[in-house]
Amino acid sequence: MGVFIHDSAHISSDAKIGEGTKIWINSQVREHSQIGENCIISKDTYIDEHVIIGNRVKIQNGVSVYHGVKIEDDVFVGPNATFTNDHVPRAFNSSWKITETTVKKGASIGANATIVCGVTIGEYAMIGAGSVVTKNIAPHALVVGNPAKQIGYVCKCGNRLSDGFCEHCNEFTKISK
Repeated sequence: MGVFIHDSAHISSDAKIGEGTKIWINSQVREHSQIGENCIISKDTYIDEHVIIGNRVKIQNGVSVYHGVKIEDDVFVGPNATFTNDHVPRAFNSSWKITETTVKKGASIGANATIVCGVTIGEYAMIGAGSVVTKNIAPHALVVGNPAKQIGYVCKCGNRLSDGFCEHCNEFTKISK
């Protein structure tokens, strides 16, 4: 199976890349980062040092994932989404501290979303395109806007729930409110 790395990608020799992962055009993976098995790292992505990415993660074009971010298994990150890692960014601050962010299993982040550092996005949550996430997101929550606000819940399959029931896959999801 192996690992596919496009000729134009820049991968640190200190990065760990799992079996079956594909890293595409103009992507950079920094030292001490870990990318799991069967991931897709699309073109023009930046994976900073010490980032942890689980298995079967799909990161679309133009995404920046900075030091302090942990992405668990089966996560989708839409094109041009961005993660931050500093609550008080200043070009002249030499003593800044990384603020960690976690994206839990199965969550989806829409195109052009911004994830402000220090939050946890719950399992199977869905972040709408262009949303700005500034606080923790509950498991299965559907959030949209700036700042992102919860407007409902989604099933593991990604479809909207009605009282915990998914009409698409006929599954019931227990929601903690």
